Amino acid sequence: MENLELLWQGFKVALTLPNLVSALFGAILGLIVGAVPGIGSLAGVALLLPLTFRMNPTTAIIALAALYYSNMYGGAFSAILLNIPGDSPAVMTALDGYPLVRQGKAGLALSTSIISSFIGGTIGIIILTVSGPLLARWGLKFGPGELTLLILFAMTSIGWLLGENPTTGLVATGMGLMFATIGVDMTLGHSRFDFGSVNLLSGLPFIPLVIGMFGFSQVIDMVINRHKYVAVGIHEVSMKNIMMTREELREITPPSIRHGILGTIVGVMPGAGATAASFLSYIIEKRINKNRDMIGKGSIAGMAAAESSNNGAAMGAFAPLLTLGIPGGGTTAVLLGGLMMWGLRPGPLLFRENPDFVWGLISSMYIGNIICLIIAFASIRFMVKVVKVPASVMVPLISVICVVGTYTVNNSLFDVYLMILMGILGYFMRLAGIPAAPLLLTFVLTPMLEGYVRQAFDISRGSLSIFVGSGIAKVLLVLTVIFCLSPVVVGIMQKRKGNHGEAVA
Repeated sequence: MENLELLWQGFKVALTLPNLVSALFGAILGLIVGAVPGIGSLAGVALLLPLTFRMNPTTAIIALAALYYSNMYGGAFSAILLNIPGDSPAVMTALDGYPLVRQGKAGLALSTSIISSFIGGTIGIIILTVSGPLLARWGLKFGPGELTLLILFAMTSIGWLLGENPTTGLVATGMGLMFATIGVDMTLGHSRFDFGSVNLLSGLPFIPLVIGMFGFSQVIDMVINRHKYVAVGIHEVSMKNIMMTREELREITPPSIRHGILGTIVGVMPGAGATAASFLSYIIEKRINKNRDMIGKGSIAGMAAAESSNNGAAMGAFAPLLTLGIPGGGTTAVLLGGLMMWGLRPGPLLFRENPDFVWGLISSMYIGNIICLIIAFASIRFMVKVVKVPASVMVPLISVICVVGTYTVNNSLFDVYLMILMGILGYFMRLAGIPAAPLLLTFVLTPMLEGYVRQAFDISRGSLSIFVGSGIAKVLLVLTVIFCLSPVVVGIMQKRKGNHGEAVA
């Protein structure tokens, strides 16, 4: 009851004209930043932060927070329409969104992403409102040992859950591991696999890798296989095409709810973030959905899982930030720096000493999420016209987006050359049937895994007991073993079923 009273007071703060305008401005800017490949919420918040120093702290943080969570909406647009994820959490959205566009269902794909994003975001805000401090304390129970096992669990499952078969999935996972170990070891300071290039000392940059694998490889495919891109089959997108049927809503609601909850929990964990939440939810949905064979080929359930999860994670990241002063990722780290510059110290006392600020921010998220929903739907009919552009125009247009989006991150031509190389590699991987998603997930998780393993051994002085020292660790170990054995068990069962069928015949 106390939380509801404080939330009501927060709405009085959030509904003032300056704060409403701030939420609207942040939401619009976040959608644009998310839709443009290569920028992302971290760069967007970092660029906007200096402009907010003269604002009221509450008004400023409302704008920055709106930019952050609306970025999750915007990242889906380019992922779906152009197969170029606007930000790393949208990588999984592209796996089902772009096939839907090729099937002439761009309106359905965009509607699915927007509605599931809204559901996931709303769930995240509700959980943050009711149990933010509790979630933050639970997230802190994941020490280096538990986080190591969590990442290992993800890696052991992605190889065959995201691949057409265990072999190609594990090959992609191995490639991701190799790419992630390029550069200087942050613990020991030794350079690894940099081939004498100064540009590789800081590691293989993620943006050129993502844009190359998903965007430029698509350009190569459009040039080589022109006949596949003659027409998409979309002429006009009316409100009837955009609005989902009752059956479609029923299909996306359960995954949106369960992965909105899961994404929020993952978002609470320091260092996990929306990208890890999106990947993990997609993996789980591919395992449990009754139409799992369709996921990756144009499934709205797969899109709903990824989009609701990354929006839930974006909201969940505010729980440890506000209650304990622990950022869950790069973007929230920038927000933490802004709070300190405004003279605010995040932590348990923040709720007591600055209730107007905290509850005004939380209340603004409800309003901002509704603003994102309205703006995103209003822009569908404009955005979907992208797929009607002929391939002869799309090829140079996407190429320019790929080059500019890559170059603007570090103002480096090396990144552009690397993006082109990754595009060529991505095209040959496609020909060989090797999926890009396990590679990207492993690439994201490997540096985290390496850091957590080192921390775990430092704490335990080299003892393996830290990996079985808690109930969470034991559960994760059991799940990892089950997932490792699953392909073998499934193969044996299928072989027995086939032999039984032959015997009956």
